[in-house]
Amino acid sequence: MKRIYSVLVENRSGVLSKVAGLFARRCFNIESLAVGETDAPDISCMTIVSSGDQRTLEQIEKQLNKKLDVIKVKTFDETSSISRELILVKVKYNKNTRGDILEIVEMMTEARIVDCSKNQMVIQMCDLPEKNNLLITLLQPTGIIEVVRTGTLAVQKCSE
Repeated sequence: MKRIYSVLVENRSGVLSKVAGLFARRCFNIESLAVGETDAPDISCMTIVSSGDQRTLEQIEKQLNKKLDVIKVKTFDETSSISRELILVKVKYNKNTRGDILEIVEMMTEARIVDCSKNQMVIQMCDLPEKNNLLITLLQPTGIIEVVRTGTLAVQKCSE
């Protein structure tokens, strides 16, 4: 089972280390981690994706709530939240593979080419992690040079 934790924390040095240490000490796995300042410069939001059984996921939430630097913990499952991750893929191309790459980019509606040279291009996509994985799979035969991706960002779906 996978769970997304949106953790509001004090924006100061050492907080990320403390939260990561909490996971390490208890052998909890972090599948994805993204941290950024909120609209308030003294508060950051950590989006942490982790998986485990129900007991483990509840324990993670309890341990996060015990941290002094933690202001608020919200948990989401994948169905109750909107989540996205950004991926940049650098590929090499030649006259034989260029058309295939352009076709893949066109097919993946959230993908676009953001940089290009004589024999390389960088493709950007902001979508669900599963769709980003599909992009990598489709581009694999063309010659991937490098892949970088952010962690997952998530927010609870709007309610009426």
